[in-house]
Amino acid sequence: MENFEDLFRLDGRVALVAGAASGIGRAAALGLASAGAATICADLNLDGAEGVASEIQAAGGQAEALVLDITSEQSIAGIMRQILENHGGIDVLVSTPAVNVRKPLLQYRAEEFDKVIRLNLKGSFLIAQAVGRAMSENRRGSIILMSSIRSLVVEPGQGVYAATKAGLVQLARTFAAELGSAGVRVNCIAPGVVETPLTEPIKRQPEWYKAYAERNALGRWANAAEMAGPVVFLASEASSYVTGTVLFVDGGWTAIDGRFTPPI
Repeated sequence: MENFEDLFRLDGRVALVAGAASGIGRAAALGLASAGAATICADLNLDGAEGVASEIQAAGGQAEALVLDITSEQSIAGIMRQILENHGGIDVLVSTPAVNVRKPLLQYRAEEFDKVIRLNLKGSFLIAQAVGRAMSENRRGSIILMSSIRSLVVEPGQGVYAATKAGLVQLARTFAAELGSAGVRVNCIAPGVVETPLTEPIKRQPEWYKAYAERNALGRWANAAEMAGPVVFLASEASSYVTGTVLFVDGGWTAIDGRFTPPI
């Protein structure tokens, strides 16, 4: 008889969370550590990453903080050396860093385009590539990239951001196809509207904030902690046959057709 008691446990696993200092990255780090993973909290903001690692340690978990710039191959190589030397391998990657420049496409400057593409798409590719190589050697692992509902639906001012999030889906699918034979799974999580530092400008505008809340089936924004469960699921054996897919965690945003409720 199968044993389902430990399906979501990550004891003995090593997890790297890029962008762990705040928002969804922080929630992912806390969730993975609570499931038993030794969690490496990595971020450009070392003070923030150390704060999250301290939270985990205070709760009895295993964690450490490291500086990481996912747009720098040198930074990625350095952190991978440290992880492999200290832990012997890596079992889980969650990559969350992203930036958005909200403006119409006709007003976009080339340097703004490069900024968004460089972090959201190229940075995610570089860290997934490096971790994928290490996981392939160990013949197991789970890579989780952070896409968005904007990979599927868009609105004015979100074009370049949306393009990166759609691109991440195709990168994840290709990584999944190429690494599956090595026992490495690769998936995307696509959040809806989540209260994070990235969305703080929207929260400061009540009408905009309310419109987004009313756009999804649950009628509210998510808090970052609600992303921890999907992360743990995709990191654990509970998703052992899940790869190359997108898990929408959007409160039903992509399931419903606008805000109007007809008189049925």
